[in-house]
Amino acid sequence: MELPKLIKQIRIKKSFLCVGLDTDLAKIPQYLHKQPNPVFEFNRQIIDATAKYAVAFKPNIAFYEALGIQGWEALKDTITYLNDQYPEIFTIADAKRGDIGNTASKYAQAFFENLNFDAITVAPYMGKDSIEPFLSYTNKHTILLVLTSNKGAFDFQTKIDVQNDALYESVLKTSKTWNNSKQLMYVVGATKPEYFKSIRKIVPNAFLLVPGVGAQGGNLKDVCQYGLTKDCGLLVNSSRGILYAANGKDFAKAAELKAKALQEEMASYV
Repeated sequence: MELPKLIKQIRIKKSFLCVGLDTDLAKIPQYLHKQPNPVFEFNRQIIDATAKYAVAFKPNIAFYEALGIQGWEALKDTITYLNDQYPEIFTIADAKRGDIGNTASKYAQAFFENLNFDAITVAPYMGKDSIEPFLSYTNKHTILLVLTSNKGAFDFQTKIDVQNDALYESVLKTSKTWNNSKQLMYVVGATKPEYFKSIRKIVPNAFLLVPGVGAQGGNLKDVCQYGLTKDCGLLVNSSRGILYAANGKDFAKAAELKAKALQEEMASYV
């Protein structure tokens, strides 16, 4: 999906909500376990309930890989359903891949060609030759981990390097020199809103995927204060807060109400 289509959806829905499909088989309602593919059935109902308020969906690949073949089938069914029923929705494979070039090419093929995701999250530690195979897909988007929402982010990401930049700043600056860097988006955690100002100085118009609102303690107001651009420039993710709003037969309705509340708050900013 090209960015103008995503921006159009943001304006139509007055929303920049990304629903994270971190679907844990142990947490979904028990009655769904009778279904042939319970993870997909849970996802389908969540998608149908929240798509009117969301502009993106983001399956976290680890939750599917952990289930083996059954999980991979659920992932494939989920992305196929999204692409067929909601082609206007932006889809993100939260895979956090990051390996040498020939391996990266196969990861890109798996998620961009075989599964037809619009975007994938990747780790920058191995440098440009591990990222450019993803960027070679000029109709897709590569979302670079820059400043994450977890506590361990402070172990490396905010440390000062020899150029007197924090590591996350160095990653941002260097990434702009890579081939097809206009296809890049960046992961920036909502739990670190004080850093958004410096990030926007380096990538003033890039889209930021922002996890950490809700269960992790991030604040939407702070994120918008420093992160918004004229085209919004934000995809704010909510996973557990929406997925597990209820654990009975009303789970989808409860998820819808959570998504609606977030969309209504977002509407005041875009």
